[in-house]
Amino acid sequence: MMNDLNAGLMQDFRLTIPTLLEHAATNHCNTEVVARLQDGSIFRYTYADLADRSRQAANALCNLGVSYGDVVGTLAWNHHWHMECFYAISGIGAVCHTVNPRLFEEQIVYIINHARDSVLIVDQDFVGLVERIVDQIPLVNKFIILGSRGCVEEPRGLGDVLYYDDLIATESTAIEWPEFDECSASGLCYTSGTTGNPKGVLYSHRSTILHSMAIAQPDNLSLSALDCVLPAAPLYHAQSWGLPYAACMVGSKFVLPGRHLDGKHLLELIRAEGVTTGCGVPTIWTMALEHAEKNGLDLGQLQRLLIGGTALPTNIRDRLREKGVSAVQIWGMTETSPLGTIGRANREVAAFTAEQKDTQLLKQGRLPWGVEMKIVLEDGSRAPRDGKSAGDIWVKGPWIARGYLHGDGGDVLDAEGFFPTGDVGHIDQYGYMKITDRSKDVIKSGGEWISSIDIEDVATNHPAISMAAVVATFHEKWDERPLLFVTLTEGKTVEKQDILDYLDGKIVKWWMPDDVIFIDAMPMTATGKIRKLNLREKYWNHLSA
Repeated sequence: MMNDLNAGLMQDFRLTIPTLLEHAATNHCNTEVVARLQDGSIFRYTYADLADRSRQAANALCNLGVSYGDVVGTLAWNHHWHMECFYAISGIGAVCHTVNPRLFEEQIVYIINHARDSVLIVDQDFVGLVERIVDQIPLVNKFIILGSRGCVEEPRGLGDVLYYDDLIATESTAIEWPEFDECSASGLCYTSGTTGNPKGVLYSHRSTILHSMAIAQPDNLSLSALDCVLPAAPLYHAQSWGLPYAACMVGSKFVLPGRHLDGKHLLELIRAEGVTTGCGVPTIWTMALEHAEKNGLDLGQLQRLLIGGTALPTNIRDRLREKGVSAVQIWGMTETSPLGTIGRANREVAAFTAEQKDTQLLKQGRLPWGVEMKIVLEDGSRAPRDGKSAGDIWVKGPWIARGYLHGDGGDVLDAEGFFPTGDVGHIDQYGYMKITDRSKDVIKSGGEWISSIDIEDVATNHPAISMAAVVATFHEKWDERPLLFVTLTEGKTVEKQDILDYLDGKIVKWWMPDDVIFIDAMPMTATGKIRKLNLREKYWNHLSA
């Protein structure tokens, strides 16, 4: 007989996603969930309504034969339908596979087939896309369009199409969520696949709950029932940074912007709905900020923007601060659910001068509970926490991947159980990590490393520059040298030499770009990051041409 002192006497409460939904429905039943629909109109209901419709959708999926372990794909924007799918699919033990509609069609086909989706839930905007690829995704046997019959022209070639609103309308709002292990798979996201095929990252119920608890904490995203959260990070991008789950956990008002991520529509939602917290990549918030400045508008009740995907430009931070909004740098990746580090002050940093604190908090940040990190040098040893010894960044923790779907990439963990992030950086004596580059983007000139990120940060502070990217180009003597690509702010003009003069004294001389190239638009990945690979390949021989 087991000794009670060894076993503990706590209840076996499984950490599963339906517990979040039921908590919100019971304890925050009247809190609003708001969505902007395809036609620009505003839809609103409550957490109680979200729970009712999610239960109806779960019952409908069960009646269609979807069961534990089946994979259900979604091709959809950020709106209430998609959020319901998050809870309905994983709640019955199936896997919610969010497919990124901004990928190339061949990548979308690959992902749907690789994941073995049996059902595909499709936004009205993507029916045409599915019609074009239907013959290439033979494992999908059911297509469900979000909306009711008549919301789109009758699709061609998709068989007996179902319509979500019609499908769930006659279902019961009551359900007994099935019992299953908390380590069961709940969600599936694919890496952006800038090189090679995208890889599948398979989240569990347990990892999702623990990640939600972590991001809600005051030192992380600091979410509460008094907040109104707007996720500009797509639901198909690392599950919108876990916000659909954390919002239910704490009872925040939740505002979903749909496909309308331009500055005008975002700012309208921020001001009209009382948004206090937003999350997304810098380009999204740059558009909203520029619209506010151009039209003399304030940012309503907005208090903080959590910015990830790339380094936080200091000029964006300063312009937001002038409007009373703090910009918080976070770092993570699909494989980390995605919270890895966050740029908030600890006790030591809080005592810094204002200038020192600003510099410190532009680093990617310090580790929350649940994430361990090490920096590995070229000789395989661990780097000291000295703020200058840069190496490969490795992480581990309860919401960090231990491998990829179907074993792609082989055994990725090292002997200590750490996962390779592909980023290069260092950690200082205060515990703050700074990324100096992606391992594939780092520039090695004359045997010494040049940080493209640091040059980009300085360049984007120039008043005429909207976006900047630095990549390596071949050099006969130095092996590689930096090239600076810039897009200009609307209505601004500047000469190449003016930019080089601006950089002079702000970066070390041997980091100075060998050329500045003006382009109309940056090539972007499907997740809103600059696709440097395209620039590097196209301009690799630029200096020797």
